[in-house]
Amino acid sequence: MRSQGQAAWELLLPAVGAPARRRGRALQEALRDAVRSGRLAAGTRLPSTRALAADLGVSRGLVTEAYEQLTAEGYLRSDRGAGTWVGGAARAAVPGARDLAAGAPGVRVDFRPGTPDLSLFPRSAWAAAQRAVLTRLPHPALGYPDPRGLPELREALAAMLARRRGVVADPERLVVCSGVAQASTLLGFVLRARGLRQVGIEDPGSPEHGRLFASTGLETVWLPLDEEGLRPGPLADSGVRAVVVTPSHQFPSGISWSAERRAALLDWARAVDGYVLEDDYDGDFRYDRAPVGALQGLDPERVAYTGSVSKSLAPGLRLGWMLVPEALLDEIVERKRTMDLGNPVLDQAVLAEFVTRGGYDRQLRRCQRAYRDRRDALLAALTEHLPGTRVSGIAAGLHVIARVPARFGPPERFLARAAEAGVALRTLEEYGTARPTDEDVRLVIGYAHLAPSAIDTGIRLVAEGCGRG
Repeated sequence: MRSQGQAAWELLLPAVGAPARRRGRALQEALRDAVRSGRLAAGTRLPSTRALAADLGVSRGLVTEAYEQLTAEGYLRSDRGAGTWVGGAARAAVPGARDLAAGAPGVRVDFRPGTPDLSLFPRSAWAAAQRAVLTRLPHPALGYPDPRGLPELREALAAMLARRRGVVADPERLVVCSGVAQASTLLGFVLRARGLRQVGIEDPGSPEHGRLFASTGLETVWLPLDEEGLRPGPLADSGVRAVVVTPSHQFPSGISWSAERRAALLDWARAVDGYVLEDDYDGDFRYDRAPVGALQGLDPERVAYTGSVSKSLAPGLRLGWMLVPEALLDEIVERKRTMDLGNPVLDQAVLAEFVTRGGYDRQLRRCQRAYRDRRDALLAALTEHLPGTRVSGIAAGLHVIARVPARFGPPERFLARAAEAGVALRTLEEYGTARPTDEDVRLVIGYAHLAPSAIDTGIRLVAEGCGRG
């Protein structure tokens, strides 16, 4: 008994040093942690309340209260006349917390697309907007919000989107979401409830669309593209009544859909009583040509328009929007309500302040200058280190398609050499069902998150690796 009491005394000693008003709670927390961590194993008999109180130098009542509380919670068990024991219900907690965010261990230069330069996040301007919001936001505004989003944010976003992207933007039909990912799943759940079983996605296109819709119970059907956009024949033959598209700057090919294909897609949607989800993932980044207006402006009753601040500010903010066709609005809003009761109020209010005061437009201009410079650095590096490479999709967005000549291949060796050099690359074939028809290496190269010097270093490392071959 003496050894058990001594062990317990050592485990609980820090709790005794707590202020008198917290000593009882600290003792309970220390006992609870000892059981969870396994330092007091299941079946261990604890000292009597009298013995432990004497060892710790505290009142017996304090120990008795701690034993009773943990017995009620299931950590301890007490048999009349037989003492107190550690129960078997608790399991030792796993120490620490893992970070499941995507990373690239061992990679020196990461050319995979989809990430902006997070160092461009406007910390000072964002902090100023936060201070302004916290000063003026009334207490009732901190309650559960309208699931569509704060009215001031919906009005600010609607005005901005109408001005910058040419959409038909009714604030009453704008739903603030946790990025395009949540917008896609909201629409998927509603379409599934309406009896749809399939949704079409562009080939090539973002595999993420397929995964998101699969989570809602919808099967995805790959639909082929050509240089003008989605091919009407395979679309009509597919039998789908909903499609996901990126017509302003197709991901990943970089094409801008022709006016004829845009019109054909909308004609199809009307004919089959279907819907189009427009993912305007980088609609604000245009370098060498005028911006192409959003498809939604041509038919807001057939097109659900989505966008976010993931490329312009930071994906970690988890803020986006969807302009919803009238026929789907009530169902989308109700699904949003049951999913999360609305996005965080403070984050919404800060974004509204940032947009209204002009901070968002200034941020877009800043990013556009930086990304244009990095695109130019990439083109120069490809010309110098991988001469003969043909590049497309350079007029907009945050990535390019690079077709590296066969003499630097074959593709398998090219990618292996790049990986050996610590350079992460993705091929166009990873984004669809098509397989290469020649020995050229077709790459999707993201550049926005890399400094010009890193871009040059990465392409040079790839070229040197190929030269060893």
